[in-house]
Amino acid sequence: MAVDHYENFPVASILLPPRLRAAVRDIYRFARSADDIADEGEAADAERLAGLAAYRAELHRIAQGKPGVRAVADPALAAVFDPLAATIARHQLPVTPFYDLLSAFEQDVTVKRYADEAALLDYCARSANPVGRLMLHLYGAASADNLRDADAICTGLQLVNFWQDVHIDWRKDRVYLPQDALRRHGVTDQDIGTCRLSPAWSALMADMTARTRALLNSGAPLARRLPGRIGLELRLVVQGGLRILERIERARYDVFMNRPQLGARDWGVMMWRAFS
Repeated sequence: MAVDHYENFPVASILLPPRLRAAVRDIYRFARSADDIADEGEAADAERLAGLAAYRAELHRIAQGKPGVRAVADPALAAVFDPLAATIARHQLPVTPFYDLLSAFEQDVTVKRYADEAALLDYCARSANPVGRLMLHLYGAASADNLRDADAICTGLQLVNFWQDVHIDWRKDRVYLPQDALRRHGVTDQDIGTCRLSPAWSALMADMTARTRALLNSGAPLARRLPGRIGLELRLVVQGGLRILERIERARYDVFMNRPQLGARDWGVMMWRAFS
């Protein structure tokens, strides 16, 4: 599956050992295609939820030890779930993280605003953290400390994406900035819709980026505990998130017309920091 979406973070890169690349590709195919059902195109909400329900039924079959048992042949589902079932069996992966991801994608269809930070972090725990947990299981490194730090990194990366994509998400009628934080800083939905840069907006985004940086830094020791390629990969990913936060700050929080994207110079900085 081509990894050509707009995310800044690498997936199944050359740093992954060859023995795990197929597994990561299968996990990514599941997550990417489910996310597209929830997000892409012009489908009605009911149609999106029906598509995700079909994914949930496939997970049920895998959990029950009956992968690929379908009343009606469906090549699209088979292309996603037959290799995924083989990967889950081969690497003895838990199925719960896949259910968590589906829950988050379903929530994307029905929930457009988040009341407070707790609600947003609950969403991140299902939309992002499962990926890090699955990676640790693939590497046989799913200890309690490692899972805790992976959760911090994955939530941090999810929040980075939210802050850089404020304008993109607004066009989908989604605001991931917590509503209580908007009120606390005196920023309204209308301010986002009109791309209004103000001291209040800067204060809000400074608050969000500081909290996100703290999360990434709290989880960063995991990259030093993991050996070899996975440690290097993770250090680069963390540095990518931190670098985007820097770009947001340097743009004076104008994520409306200056969405940060990583270029060659940024990758040089990230490599230097990852090895230093």
